[in-house]
Amino acid sequence: MLILDIIILMTKSAVITGISGQAGSYLAELLLNKGYKVYGMKRRSSSLNTQRIDHIFENKNLELVYGDLSDQSSIDNLIINTKPDLFFNMAAMSHVRVSFDIPNYTMDVTGTGVVRILESLRKNSPDTHFLQASSSEMFGGMNEVQDEETKFHPRSPYAVAKAAAYYMVVNYREAYNMHVSNAICFNYESPRRGETFVSRKITRAATRIKLGLQDKLYMGNVHAKRDWSHAKDTVDAMFKIATAPTACDYVVSSDENYSIEQFLDKAFSKVGLNYKDYLEFDEKYLRPTEVDNLLGNSSKIRKALGWAPKYTFDALVDEMIESDLELAGHELLIKNNKK
Repeated sequence: MLILDIIILMTKSAVITGISGQAGSYLAELLLNKGYKVYGMKRRSSSLNTQRIDHIFENKNLELVYGDLSDQSSIDNLIINTKPDLFFNMAAMSHVRVSFDIPNYTMDVTGTGVVRILESLRKNSPDTHFLQASSSEMFGGMNEVQDEETKFHPRSPYAVAKAAAYYMVVNYREAYNMHVSNAICFNYESPRRGETFVSRKITRAATRIKLGLQDKLYMGNVHAKRDWSHAKDTVDAMFKIATAPTACDYVVSSDENYSIEQFLDKAFSKVGLNYKDYLEFDEKYLRPTEVDNLLGNSSKIRKALGWAPKYTFDALVDEMIESDLELAGHELLIKNNKK
């Protein structure tokens, strides 16, 4: 056997659905740095949506494949053709507020889509290690500190779909002895977060207001508390879970929480502004059922797998503000050049 053939056989492979998303892009970087061949599944769209992975687009170990969690054939083809060592499901209809408007689609993609993957793995690649990106939203109205034993009380179509997927993962693990696990992730943020999500909406507004590009920030409930982590820390935990000797479910969190109002205060203070001068309430951003308090207890993964977050809340907000300040600066430059 030629040396090249041996190297190819030794190269491990991984599939990432939702690779063009925030967490998917960081996970792709992590896996490529560890020498994995990475297959990224992305939906067909009339517009390009690869900006988060453009910087690794030319990597010879990265291959993008069109597919959709609502389409069984594309999932089957991907798994049959790759037989991956690892499979990370990062794809979902993930905007909680929007899930109230499109509940059927949310359940099909975020819930049933996971069943499609699991069933295809069972039939076509049963030795693959599978990681489901579960969500702290599944805990819903529970006001205590949340860990792996806390009862779920989902309060949105998104959370219900995530809970259904969570239990299906558990069922496939117990019924078929597959290495399939859940990472119950609390809010993870970064400069790559979508601009319609609350954290990025805040940092974009703070920096644009600072440079005179925006006058007001319209928001709904600012009293809800969330456990915020950096997406880099979260995907590091996901990798540890997926490659652990035994499949299991873990809470992934910073174990601290801050209100949206505290996030506002910190973000605006970093650019020398008082958020109260610019904040306007808009009821359209309220959910029909709110989740008031999410606070994780990640002691299980810290003890079992040696994981711990590297980013503090301050460092996370700093990085997001710095990135969005640069983005706003480019925006202002373009605006001035058009005059």
